[in-house]
Amino acid sequence: MKEKNISFIHKTSIAEEGSVIGMGTKIWHWTHICKDALIGNYCTIGQNVFIGGKAKIGNYVKVQNNVSVFDNVILEDYVFCGPSVVFTNVYNPRSEINRKKEYKKTIVKKGATLGANSTIICGIEIGEYAFIGAAALVNKNVPSYALMMGVPSRQVGWMSAYGERMNLPLFGKGEYICPFTGDNYILNENVMRKFKKENNN
Repeated sequence: MKEKNISFIHKTSIAEEGSVIGMGTKIWHWTHICKDALIGNYCTIGQNVFIGGKAKIGNYVKVQNNVSVFDNVILEDYVFCGPSVVFTNVYNPRSEINRKKEYKKTIVKKGATLGANSTIICGIEIGEYAFIGAAALVNKNVPSYALMMGVPSRQVGWMSAYGERMNLPLFGKGEYICPFTGDNYILNENVMRKFKKENNN
């Protein structure tokens, strides 16, 4: 393991030789980080977490208790994984058949939130700042800023980067100004774009 000013690794946790953990990252109880896993700076990895050797975790990511981040799962910066989030990496697993060469890549883009007990089926992309509700089953790509709920999940709204539901239609056009940040959101059909508040100082 290559240490880079690691703040804390609990004595019950295992970080295998060859794993890379960024500075300021905290690893809590009974966590197992496999060889070649990449974890960025200032992350928080909760209790009883497993991180596979081909997993990649960005900076400032929070992985809560009882989450397994398997091979070929990529979590970009500022992703939040709630307790007991489930990832998969094989679409059609069988105990009799070795499918390690069939792992599918799953990408969770910057700032997205995965609610507690949500299940993410492999081979999809979850867009920036998307918000997956608790216990949702996600089996297809998710647009940026989309609010997803249900089994299987469906889009029920839009969420700002600040984490507030925006009063906008699912389709068509609309505009929203975040009362907390002043950022401007523009919806055009099913594409949401954020424009930072101009600083006139």
